[in-house]
Amino acid sequence: MAAPQNIIGIVYDYDQTLSPTYMQDEVLFPEFGIDAGPFWKKCNDLVKEQGYENELAYLKVMLDYLEMDGPSNADLRKLGKGLQFFPGLPGMFDELSQLLTDEHLAMGVTIEHYIISSGIKALIEGSDLAPHIKEIFGCEFAEDATGRISFPKRVISHTAKTQYLFRINKGMLDPAEDVNDHMPDELRPIPFPNMIYVGDGPTDVPCFTVMKRFGGNSIAVYNPQDPTRSSFRKAFQLSGSSNRIRYMAPADFRSGSHFRLVLEEMITDTADRIVSTRRAELEEATIAAPTH
Repeated sequence: MAAPQNIIGIVYDYDQTLSPTYMQDEVLFPEFGIDAGPFWKKCNDLVKEQGYENELAYLKVMLDYLEMDGPSNADLRKLGKGLQFFPGLPGMFDELSQLLTDEHLAMGVTIEHYIISSGIKALIEGSDLAPHIKEIFGCEFAEDATGRISFPKRVISHTAKTQYLFRINKGMLDPAEDVNDHMPDELRPIPFPNMIYVGDGPTDVPCFTVMKRFGGNSIAVYNPQDPTRSSFRKAFQLSGSSNRIRYMAPADFRSGSHFRLVLEEMITDTADRIVSTRRAELEEATIAAPTH
């Protein structure tokens, strides 16, 4: 029996997509007196000189810096409360549900939000965004016997992000589940045409590529307050000759903004298509009563 496939899944990157800053710079470094310049230089040195992957490099350097302080994951969640976002967040999440009409709701159409980040999951879990998010995927730390973070438990690189798109697609949100297990398209709760991915730049290219290949939608956002225009250029390059995405917009999540207009049209179009498909399925399943 086919799944209803009436969920619209909106998936977001975090750093420089939902927030203008990197989460570590914003709340972690000030708390523990870490100078961002030397920190990120050490990370780059590990990548260039010792061949570390970017995400493993920053997690190692972070653990080195925090060795004396020894925070727990609970401590990191408390810090997450201080995270700040682009205008319109977190209010947008509740506002989007108001787009669904009585007809959409009668057919069971719902909207779910997900975050896939190479940042620290515990920080996002402690933020004001967390109550609105169905699932947060991010880098995680194991704790030692004293409760101090001690070793990376999960690392999400920009290429590994695509695995989590398929987890959302298949409804396999528990990392213990093998996402490579075969699942027929008609049993996947959120088919890619029902998904929208929001990111900001080159690290989102693998996800943009998956969305384009399988019929999903994507939006690249940029920081309109960036005086260097580097944020804009990243998004522009994705929508130009590389043809990674169809839409780009300033990272302004308030009602009436360019981004909201684009996103809301995507949601409405998807919801209308789901209703049309569900109605056709129900009509085909109805057997007319015999006549005399």
